[in-house]
Amino acid sequence: MISRRASALLLLAVTVILAAVALLLPRIPQPQDYHRFADQRSFLGLPNIGDVVSNMAFVAVGLWGLVFLLRLNPQEIQRHFLDRRERWPYLFVFAGSLLTGVGSWFYHLHPDNASLMWDRLPMAVAFMSLVAAVIAERVSLRAGLRLLPVLLLIGIGSVLHWYASEVRGAGDLRFFAAVQAYSVLVLVIALFMPPRYTRGADLAVVVGLYALAKVLEILDERIFAMGRIVSGHTLKHLASAAAAYWILRMLQRRRPFPAPITSEMHEP
Repeated sequence: MISRRASALLLLAVTVILAAVALLLPRIPQPQDYHRFADQRSFLGLPNIGDVVSNMAFVAVGLWGLVFLLRLNPQEIQRHFLDRRERWPYLFVFAGSLLTGVGSWFYHLHPDNASLMWDRLPMAVAFMSLVAAVIAERVSLRAGLRLLPVLLLIGIGSVLHWYASEVRGAGDLRFFAAVQAYSVLVLVIALFMPPRYTRGADLAVVVGLYALAKVLEILDERIFAMGRIVSGHTLKHLASAAAAYWILRMLQRRRPFPAPITSEMHEP
């Protein structure tokens, strides 16, 4: 394990390096065929039925997570959080999951860049909220809470920047891609930070499910061609929703380690 001070310095270094890479890379345009998914079957008048309906998994996990966090009484909060303020980033994570389901549903009904923006905005909220949660729990509660609105603005700004670039006819995915990559890197780094709770290794499962979702997305057509039962993109939705569920599962099952809590972790 690396110390909290070293963790903060490592996260800062990763932030600077990734930002520099995103700035130095050439513009990354949205692929022209991105909106053409393998499974275009309709059902009861709903187009792209597999990709549309599979978004209910995001909605279900988002609602479940919000209900779990908001219904905790003071005694239950102490079993899952050393400080009740640590719930705030997770509330945004699950709100982002719920809205991702709604936004992706809307997008897959009419796939184009305008509707894709409403799919990606809540995704960015969920990604950056999870980064804030990791910082709050494994580096500094004060820093995590103060960075939460900043990270949310960065995530939302990356989507708006992409969409504005598409409207100008010079699509640029660099910064939205950097937000996704940064979120995954923070989760990986978190595995080597000193945990304050049990179930810390669950973050590895979250990263694995996200990686699986990206592979399924790439193999969309190949998977659908194997029997024309389900497409890779539909399975991508389910794998991504499973990652969100695993975060909820971690929160439900974890307990604080019976160790002295330093003043750093309970900053006002």
